[in-house]
Parts: sequence; C-alpha cells; structure tokens
Amino acid sequence: MQLNVLKAKIHRATVTHAELHYEGSCAIDGRLLDIAGIHEYEQVHIFNVNNGQRFVTYAIRGEEGSGVISVNGAAAHRAQPGDLVIICAYGTCEEAEAVAWKPTLVYVDRHNLLTHTNTSIPAQAA
Repeated sequence: MQLNVLKAKIHRATVTHAELHYEGSCAIDGRLLDIAGIHEYEQVHIFNVNNGQRFVTYAIRGEEGSGVISVNGAAAHRAQPGDLVIICAYGTCEEAEAVAWKPTLVYVDRHNLLTHTNTSIPAQAA
C-alpha cells in the first residue's frame, strides 16, 4: 500500500509579498528550498497561521538568501505580507518505508533565515 507522508516543511515562514497579478505559485528563497529538499515546480500545501486559510500551489525558486516568501496569483487572496505560513511538501512511500521515514523540517526566524532543522516534531508539553 502507498502512503502519503510529509516530505518536508518550512515552519512559520513570514510572507514577504502577495502578488495578485502574477502567474500563480509561491516564490520561496532558493536556499530554503534546497535545505528542505523541495524542488522548483513541486506541489506545496500552504497553511496560513494568521487566518486559517489552506491552499495548494507550486514552489518557484526565489533568490538565494533573500528570505522571500511570495504568494502569487489567486492564492494572494489567502495571504498578505506579514502573515506566518507553514509550507509543506508531501511524497509517497510504501507502508514498510513509512515506519522509518523522517521528514525534513526547516525552522526560520521572522526574516525567513534558517534557525535550525529537525527530522521529528518535538512532543508538546501537556
């Protein structure tokens, strides 16, 4: 059986631009794409922490080290500069592979600069 699993996420990135009249996509700092292992034109799911909007688009490569997170096209209605977003990419694997699967989790500061990476989500205190 094939399972859909979290491949990578960029956690709590800050939207820097929302460009309505631009061909749809999400421009992401190329360095963050490389660290996360997300490919240009790969489908990404974006979750807006500020307003609860969730949408699907594809990643395009932004300038390396720029910190850019630009939500473009129709998706620009779902985010505005300053919003915090979680950007996720998913993949498929066999059920046996899923047991040992570890995603790439990328954490950034408010300027979208890398703070650290991980391969598991820390347990939350009760």
